[in-house]
Amino acid sequence: MARTRHQQIRHNTTLAIFIAIILLQDFVPFFGNIPLGPLSITTLHVTVIIAAIVLGPIDGAIIGGIWGILTWIRAFVAPSSPLAPLVFVNPLVSVIPRIMIGLIAGYTFILLRRLFKSKYGAAVGAAIIGTLTNTGLVLGFIYLFYRTPAVAQTYGVNVNHLLIALETVMATNGLAELILAIVLVPMVAIPVLEVRRRLEVN
Repeated sequence: MARTRHQQIRHNTTLAIFIAIILLQDFVPFFGNIPLGPLSITTLHVTVIIAAIVLGPIDGAIIGGIWGILTWIRAFVAPSSPLAPLVFVNPLVSVIPRIMIGLIAGYTFILLRRLFKSKYGAAVGAAIIGTLTNTGLVLGFIYLFYRTPAVAQTYGVNVNHLLIALETVMATNGLAELILAIVLVPMVAIPVLEVRRRLEVN
């Protein structure tokens, strides 16, 4: 169904707000990436998943793509880690997984909401699938395209043990990011959806 002019303005405004949040998270230390002991936990995937739930899969993919492009640019000009200039210069690693977060999380929310009629359950499901999409694709592409001594060295292992190192990252950083998404996504997305619903009614 076509949006009215006011609905389109509200939609574009909300999209712009999400873009601004992604920019802030990427550039402000401790906002988008939180050092926690030996881990560095990203929060940007949470914003992408919330955007996908609130605005839909396509706009979620746009927000994810912006994060991915920022990651790709920073790999050249201001790497966030020793690993970044080795792997994130490849858009398959830096951009595609971020786009897929928005698409997959958005469609997961739509599907689960239709199946179970529960916004909360659908939001939690989208948070889980979206987070696993990001972590799985990034680490999977690293292993697929970058089984090199230089990349293995950044994990403190030789190339023969790179898979074990990536699995360890999945079980530490990945788990922390998953828990963060499960807590924050429904907490933020459901009230925003309700506000948008009321605005559309009025």
